[in-house]
Amino acid sequence: MNASACHGFRSRLDDDADVAAGESVELWRREAQQLRRAMESRPIIDMARGILMTACSCSPDDAWELLVAVSQNSNTKLHEVAEAVVATTTRQEPLPEKFQQHLATALSAGRRG
Repeated sequence: MNASACHGFRSRLDDDADVAAGESVELWRREAQQLRRAMESRPIIDMARGILMTACSCSPDDAWELLVAVSQNSNTKLHEVAEAVVATTTRQEPLPEKFQQHLATALSAGRRG
């Protein structure tokens, strides 16, 4: 291999390394953003868990499972379900009907299982 061929090969390796490093940085950036959003929504989720623990006489884990079930079954983000649950107490707003139905189903399933 002559020197210019080695230089071209080395250049491609450097380019590949730059691409890999850029992808790695982007992955870290996205993960940090997701963690930041999780930290911001955590207090409202914890409040909703406490409300469900009181209202449904259930454990913290069961309250979490209820929130997750309603979120998944209604195709709604978890923090949005939590905000609606908290609003039932803080603003005395009724729980939206689609959440009521999924919560009733989750409670029923939990009592059977």
